[in-house]
Amino acid sequence: MTERRRPRRLLRWTIWILGMVVTLLAGLWIAAAMAMNTDRVPAGAVEKHVISRDGTAIAYEQAGSGPPIVLVAAALSDRGAARRLAEQLAGRFTVLNYDRRGRGRSTDTQPYSPQREIEDVEALIDAAGAPVFLFGSSSGAVLALDAANHLGSKIRRLFLYEPPFIVDNSWPPLQEGLTREAADLAAAGRRNEAVHLFFAQGMGIPGPAVTAMRYFMPGWSKMTGMAQTIPYDLSIVAGTQTGKPLPRDRWTGRISPTLVVVGSKSELFFHNGARALAGLLPNVRYGSLEGEDHSAVLFAPKQLAAKVEQFFVAAEQP
Repeated sequence: MTERRRPRRLLRWTIWILGMVVTLLAGLWIAAAMAMNTDRVPAGAVEKHVISRDGTAIAYEQAGSGPPIVLVAAALSDRGAARRLAEQLAGRFTVLNYDRRGRGRSTDTQPYSPQREIEDVEALIDAAGAPVFLFGSSSGAVLALDAANHLGSKIRRLFLYEPPFIVDNSWPPLQEGLTREAADLAAAGRRNEAVHLFFAQGMGIPGPAVTAMRYFMPGWSKMTGMAQTIPYDLSIVAGTQTGKPLPRDRWTGRISPTLVVVGSKSELFFHNGARALAGLLPNVRYGSLEGEDHSAVLFAPKQLAAKVEQFFVAAEQP
């Protein structure tokens, strides 16, 4: 190697290493946000349950007063992940914060299908006794969008926080066969491996970072307890993480006014996917949450709640 080429190669390696470090830290930050669920029931919240159409018992906490809002959690999260957000919203809304099927205190009925999760949302709406505002984050945002597409006027407005759409080459597309592989691992009792697979291949977090999470992050054991639901979320986002435009025939119902928001510090693919959705559906617009990223539900609930409240309260204005 010539003396002229050596500095260039050293610079390339330095940039690559720095990129890996940034990716590692970002991955740990996101994973910590997903894992830091609190088991403390908020003061004033009442624990309830509702029976979904297929007999599944859906557990939820209800708090606050005012127009009802249902919170839909992300992958590997139960209602604990949204408790801080629920507390912020309870001053203006009646908040229904629930455990999606197979998580927390909710039961599960097989076989699974995304349609059954939509029926769970509908059961919560019926329990609220009125059309609701609907909030969803990450893969839960995709579920919320699907629910709005099917349930029409039962949903007044929809707030989506960072649906993980991959519509171009700004992020690697989801690998084929990942859903089946995760299901097989969970069914075989290899729950640690299933969670590792989801973070490494589903979220693109480097393997060494995921290994560090397993041994040093307190919330890891809680996530492994929900490992069997990983295929649920992968089924929900199927067709939206291919690196190609969003499917035009998926959301054809009458969807209520929708705001899809992405943290200003989040990866480019989140923004591109949100803009693509806003360009695809007539009632959807794109917004940004300044200074935040994918972890805002947990680490910036006050800022996120203010954005949610602003959009939903606008529906109350004459």
